[in-house]
Amino acid sequence: MNIQRAKEIYASEDMISVHLDGEPVWIEHVDSDNGMATVQVGSRPTNTHTVGVERLEEQGS
Repeated sequence: MNIQRAKEIYASEDMISVHLDGEPVWIEHVDSDNGMATVQVGSRPTNTHTVGVERLEEQGS
């Protein structure tokens, strides 16, 4: 995924399926300057990771 699409998904009111290494995630924050995104893995709000947006995959597109 590219940084622009990550920002669009983050800002969207629609539920858009995104996966990291095959696991569903929610985008919590996008750092445009560094090409990074903070994502929540699963349903636990404390389970977050900061990864390069290129590792994120939009599902069903």
